[in-house]
Amino acid sequence: MPETFRAVAVVRHDETTDVVPFELAVLPHDERRVRRRLIPLVHGDGVLVDFPETLTLDNRDRLRLDDGRLIEIIAAEEQLYDVRGRDDLHVMRLAWHLGNRHLKAQIERLDGIGPLRILILRDHVIRDMLRTLGATITEVSEPFYPEEGAYSHSHGEPAHALLNR
Repeated sequence: MPETFRAVAVVRHDETTDVVPFELAVLPHDERRVRRRLIPLVHGDGVLVDFPETLTLDNRDRLRLDDGRLIEIIAAEEQLYDVRGRDDLHVMRLAWHLGNRHLKAQIERLDGIGPLRILILRDHVIRDMLRTLGATITEVSEPFYPEEGAYSHSHGEPAHALLNR
């Protein structure tokens, strides 16, 4: 019978120790943004998270259980397009078109100094649009870390503009 554990804290990947985690959760990008939900674990159990505010779990972050054990979060590989342009200005223009369609995107330089690339979830209509705009598209499978955007916070926060009329 599957067991449900309760998480009481997040230990960020840069704060982790050499303690071997008790269990793993492999999650795509949209399941790593949590506040209150049951996260499935690799071996069939689950962990309930109930945090005061929404947060994004990063690859190798750990959830501390109420008994002190740790569960490690692994960013799942996702089916993506690697989008490249002729130069950085062209990549910025491609990013504008993606943003205009409210698509989740990860923008990066692989080695910190190479050409910019944009990663997006696979969508053949968007792929065709980007090719029309001169982009080079490659199918890849890797973890996805899209920008959370300006509206990723809760609209229920006391300082939110919609609440201050």
